[in-house]
Amino acid sequence: MIQPTTSTPTDAECAVLTRTLRRRGTVVLSVFALVWAFAGASGLASSGAALAVEILAVPVTAAAIVLAYRKGAAPSPRAVNLPENWARSVGVVNVIELAAIFAVIAASNASGHPAFIPPAIALVVGLHFIPLARLYDQWQYKGTAALLSAAAVLGLALIAAGVSDEGVRAVVGLASAATLWASAYHVAVKG
Repeated sequence: MIQPTTSTPTDAECAVLTRTLRRRGTVVLSVFALVWAFAGASGLASSGAALAVEILAVPVTAAAIVLAYRKGAAPSPRAVNLPENWARSVGVVNVIELAAIFAVIAASNASGHPAFIPPAIALVVGLHFIPLARLYDQWQYKGTAALLSAAAVLGLALIAAGVSDEGVRAVVGLASAATLWASAYHVAVKG
């Protein structure tokens, strides 16, 4: 049951909020997966492979969103249990995430190491899912956090191994896209 700030919501209100958050989460996860897929594709050596990834990414994204908004979808198996002031806290987490992303980009470019941008962003995005798991009562986001952080560590290992900037971008981008799509489908189907 949703923990209210002023009055106790009805079961119907809880069901509507749960469904709204489920749909919104699927859209956000899917759209950012699409962005990561295009970023990853831009690092592929073959322009044909890059185009194939980009073409495939669009229907994969659209299908997740259609699943979330489909008529007759089973209701979420449980109502979310949102902490007090959850929406404000989500906003704070997202502002911190955005500031950290800009800082990572600025620091990587200023230091002459742009290869660090994809893994560092993947780490920032991954870490931001840790508080979101609690704030949205979506504990599967901890798995999202772990997988995005693993993609970041893999990217850093590839940099240390001397892999090209493009190769790092391809691996981190495609791994991050796959992680976010998996999360989007899970939220769309399981709630």
